[in-house]
Amino acid sequence: MKSFIRAALVATALVVPVASFAQSQITRAQVQAELVELQSVGYHVGDGDQAHYPEAIQAAEAKLAARQGATAYGGAANGTSQSGGARVSQSDWNAMYSR
Repeated sequence: MKSFIRAALVATALVVPVASFAQSQITRAQVQAELVELQSVGYHVGDGDQAHYPEAIQAAEAKLAARQGATAYGGAANGTSQSGGARVSQSDWNAMYSR
């Protein structure tokens, strides 16, 4: 029994890093496109100003978000919804909840 638990722990320890690595893959082209966008709003990559790095890139990202019409927490919402409106048709509701 101890060997089974030990084997399960080892398997879990090997699988967790692989699963966390596979969550987000960004390509070189995506990074280069983002840098070009940041440069278009005045951010200069590698200008040697390490004292103001966080403020400079955050200001450039804010300018870029304002240009694109996005908010700081997600993109622009294009659409409407009604509060309290039925989201599921009556036939679907009956299929899900009736016995």
